[in-house]
Amino acid sequence: MRAVVLRRYGGPEELVAEDVPDPVAGPGQVVIEVAAAGITFVETQVRADRGPRRVELPAVLGNGVAGTVRSVGERVPTSLTGALVVSTLGGTGGYAELAVAASGDLIPVPDGLSPEVAVALLADGRTAVGLTRAAAPRPGEWVLVEAAGGGVGSLLVQLAVAAGARVVGAASSSAKRDLAAGLGAELVVDYTAPGWTDAVRDATGGLDVVFDGVGGEVGAAAQSLLKDGGRLSAYGMAGGAMMAPAPRVKAVAWPDADLRELAREALAEAAAGRLRPVIGAAYPLEAAAEAHAAMEARAVTGKTLLLPAH
Repeated sequence: MRAVVLRRYGGPEELVAEDVPDPVAGPGQVVIEVAAAGITFVETQVRADRGPRRVELPAVLGNGVAGTVRSVGERVPTSLTGALVVSTLGGTGGYAELAVAASGDLIPVPDGLSPEVAVALLADGRTAVGLTRAAAPRPGEWVLVEAAGGGVGSLLVQLAVAAGARVVGAASSSAKRDLAAGLGAELVVDYTAPGWTDAVRDATGGLDVVFDGVGGEVGAAAQSLLKDGGRLSAYGMAGGAMMAPAPRVKAVAWPDADLRELAREALAEAAAGRLRPVIGAAYPLEAAAEAHAAMEARAVTGKTLLLPAH
């Protein structure tokens, strides 16, 4: 099969498509013929050795795929063969024509959803649903969504609007701000522009909820806009570092969510027409390096996918 292999840390050019042996399903596993693989911004950081974790090299990046079950291992029902599923992979293995997944991680793709939509909602959908559930935006509250034109951010805008909140979409390009406005954001701002926090404070009087998907200086600035009693969910570090909470912010911990159930909920919302992932770009598997470069340049809105050719 063809797979994109990372043999050393570095720039996007280190992602090289190669012929590698077909994987074999072990006990409790299946082999998925990949129709679409998701790319996350964290994977660009892992590739450059600037991420929250390291992988053992050589490695095939990618933690989420959608496709058809080609074969099953021991202790897996043969009836799964041919099923259209979406699944995480334990961290790596997704940038390939075939991928191995644990049978317990498989989620059936609801009728009417394409593999592309399903994988676009796997990581980003469960993240957005879980964050929205935790922060619980209420009707009339002001909610700031950073990186509002990204995969998670565009979903958070939709979910906050559906909850009746008034949404501020912060994004670094006019295309991403236009996307956020089209999804229902009442106010859009450029978080790279001087004085953006003043504009938000003047328009809102302070924020009730912040979804921080950028971190770094942007996350710290957004945190300063919170009213007393406001809620903040920090989930990203595109700005280089996860935001550290200020002394006046109280950290609240929840038990670990069932991530598969959150993903199922996101898929169900999409199947019902209430949630729409924005797929900004889909690249051939062989162009994974180009996809990473575009994401790092903030040149893609919404979710970025890889589409293997079979």
